[in-house]
Amino acid sequence: MSANVWIGSAVARVEDERLLRGLGTFAADLRSEGMLHASILRSPIAHGRIEAVDASATRKLSGVVAVITTKEIGTSIPRIPIRQHGVPEGEAYRQPVIAYEKVRYVGEPIALVVAKEPAIAEDAVAAIDLRIAELPAIADPQKAKRDDVLLFDAAGTNRVRILCARAGDAEKAFAEAEYRRRERFSVQRHTAFPMEPRALYAAWDSAAERLVVYGAAKVPFFNRRTLAGMLGMSESAVDLIEVDVGGGFGARGEFYPEDFLIPFAARFVRGSVRWVESRREHLMAINHAREMYADVEIACRRDGTVLALRGNVDIDLGAYVRTNGITPPRNVIQFMAGPYHVPNIALDATIYATSKTPTGTYRGPGRFEGSFFGERLFDIAAHDLGIDPLIFRKRNLLREEQLPYELPLILDVDDRGKTECDSGAYGELLDLCAEKFGWTEKRKAQGKLIGGRYHGCAIGCFIEGGAGGPRETARMEIAADGCILVSVGSSAIGQGLETILGQIAADALAQPLQSIRIRHGSTTLVSEGFGSFHSRSTVMGGSAILVAAEALLQEIRLQAATRFSCSTTQVRVAEGFAEHEAKRIALSEFAGLAVECTYHNKKHTYSYGSHAAEVAVDAETGTVEVLDYVTVEDVGRIINPATLHGQVLGAVVQGLGSVFFEHLQYDSNGQLLSGSLMDYRLPIASDFPRIRGFSLGSRRSPNNPLGTKGAGEGGLIAVGAVIANAVAAALRPLRVEPRDLPLSAPRLWELIQRAASRAQPSSSEPAQ
Repeated sequence: MSANVWIGSAVARVEDERLLRGLGTFAADLRSEGMLHASILRSPIAHGRIEAVDASATRKLSGVVAVITTKEIGTSIPRIPIRQHGVPEGEAYRQPVIAYEKVRYVGEPIALVVAKEPAIAEDAVAAIDLRIAELPAIADPQKAKRDDVLLFDAAGTNRVRILCARAGDAEKAFAEAEYRRRERFSVQRHTAFPMEPRALYAAWDSAAERLVVYGAAKVPFFNRRTLAGMLGMSESAVDLIEVDVGGGFGARGEFYPEDFLIPFAARFVRGSVRWVESRREHLMAINHAREMYADVEIACRRDGTVLALRGNVDIDLGAYVRTNGITPPRNVIQFMAGPYHVPNIALDATIYATSKTPTGTYRGPGRFEGSFFGERLFDIAAHDLGIDPLIFRKRNLLREEQLPYELPLILDVDDRGKTECDSGAYGELLDLCAEKFGWTEKRKAQGKLIGGRYHGCAIGCFIEGGAGGPRETARMEIAADGCILVSVGSSAIGQGLETILGQIAADALAQPLQSIRIRHGSTTLVSEGFGSFHSRSTVMGGSAILVAAEALLQEIRLQAATRFSCSTTQVRVAEGFAEHEAKRIALSEFAGLAVECTYHNKKHTYSYGSHAAEVAVDAETGTVEVLDYVTVEDVGRIINPATLHGQVLGAVVQGLGSVFFEHLQYDSNGQLLSGSLMDYRLPIASDFPRIRGFSLGSRRSPNNPLGTKGAGEGGLIAVGAVIANAVAAALRPLRVEPRDLPLSAPRLWELIQRAASRAQPSSSEPAQ
């Protein structure tokens, strides 16, 4: 078999047959004799002092095995560490694994009941006598700024940190600019919504003093290290095992309070404990995302050349700094300029703690929001200057000779966030997107009333960061049947990991795909792993496979050369055999031969592309129909075009759901108003039938041996911006300028009504 037979092929996902036949294994499927069930008492109040948690009556209930409160955990309550982009100020706002002294958001865990049946556990939770002295809620950053009510008294402020992104001299650029425009925008709070809620199964082995936890996802090695430290155990005595997962999207698999409480409970009762999250729990407990308020300004020449961006983004972080809560605030200011040459940048991100569920990463964290803010400014500026939005963008896109192009630095942070766009032909993809979309023709209907609806279209560009480092591990072992067992530190969270990494391994080893068995995401498989986040699993995991494959081939050649009495260079390994001239040895004869290797890389990759959308808006109802949506992206080297296409379409739909439907709304008392699927609307397949995705591999990344770039987020990043700009173009005759997401029908209807009332003459003025 020649090289590169599998890479680039639209191989059907090897995971799918098992899952479609109902043979998957999810954490909620796990059972054992004597297994117990956990339920969690969560705070019904957004902010208050805990006066009593009396479980004396609860412990006497039939079927209740244990009630765990702060007393059972001990005098030193562990706090969840910050996994990435930590800042010193964030330490004061870290979350305890169980509330003590204070509660700071609705849904915060206060106690845990372990019982013989799930219903008994749930009823027992309701029987706990909980008394909380309610304090004023801090429902938004505006209230947080006043600091008259503090979530953390010792911190002395609700402002966690100001992050600063800088490039050039923005003040000078604004002073000399021929055109300036300042706007305020916002993105609503919403969240990742995996198909299945979270679940954990923890088993304590008293004889071996070992703990095994099933249900790991995303970063099992980090979570094992964290859990072992909290429990005072060695890492080698704790294993986290990945099972099937119904999606991750950035939120699932971080370390949450439950990731401590359930294993602690298993050790406490010296048995096995399972917890399955309800959908309401999921909406109030898993990381929220996106809630940001921007006050930003653009400076241009009259010809549309962008000179500078400046301004501030207020971030509603929620009650605590969780594992990756600082990442979206960093990204929103570092990536607001997108793939454009903006030489002068002065953007700040001000992070506030509020009495809401803590936030973290969600597919395209900070980039979705930054794209919305930046691309909205671009369209407004283009309109003011009388320039076609397509021409405006072409004038400012990075040119290939400018690459690599350093993005703005994050000041006063240890690593300073130094990163650069690696490769690309940005203008070519914008032209291709415009061609596929039919920009020239569709733009003729801009703002026109056709069939009772206003039509509009928009186009925009994005970059997608990937390949989060610093390293990844792969292990290869020859099985007794001659198949190759490939274990990786990457995790499978629905992205087709087994298929993609299998293709890479099959090519690297010159073996049939069916002889490759991918194993992933569990702490028992490799000595170290980093998981799947930041669009890294293919780049980092795949590159680790290349390194391990070369090492395994070398070992096979060494042993075969001895048997053949030839040099290693004369041994050919392919199709299940090691061969020299007419002699051959089946790989099964090398059973047990194993290698483990690590791939190191700290340079990120940057996929890039363009989106375009055409919409029709019914001014009578505020309803928007997406008539056409096109996305074009260059992801470097394409491993599997079929799985990539699925990623793109899924991401676009997820983005459209974010634009039109999904909104986690709170009242002034910090109560979640949209805590069920009756109130939290998700997109369905029939909502957006016209989506066209085109993926290219024209500019490989120079930063890894595969030449690949991340591809899991690009379909979502530009959606908010492009749809908002298309709606703005459609409603421009009505003088409606949407500045806030979501663009739900009621919100758009209100904007249209307000614009109409402003256009009406007052009663004292004669009609014209």
